[in-house]
Amino acid sequence: MSTPHDIEPLKAIVERNQVWPRMAAAYGVGNPVPPWKTSLDGICDALDHARCDADIPDFQRRRDEEDTLSATLYASLPYPENQLVALAHSLVTRGIIDERELRERLATIRARLES
Repeated sequence: MSTPHDIEPLKAIVERNQVWPRMAAAYGVGNPVPPWKTSLDGICDALDHARCDADIPDFQRRRDEEDTLSATLYASLPYPENQLVALAHSLVTRGIIDERELRERLATIRARLES
């Protein structure tokens, strides 16, 4: 991975500080684990076992990148939000998903949550 740089949709997430502890408190949810955490774990497991031509990092590289990004660009986010945005950052940086597609997917999810 090259030197970490800002990815606008992820930068907006950090700036909004819309993290699970705040959201859970705002909506009266008592579960300390975000509902998307199991999906994140599943995606990480799938990536760790991926066998394709894409530039998908193996387990060690993915964790090293996650640690670097979580300590730098995403240091203000708590776990597991920092893990989620670090993974998205790595996938954008590697060209697995582009910023436009990430922005569109985030907008779709937001619209679904707000409906």
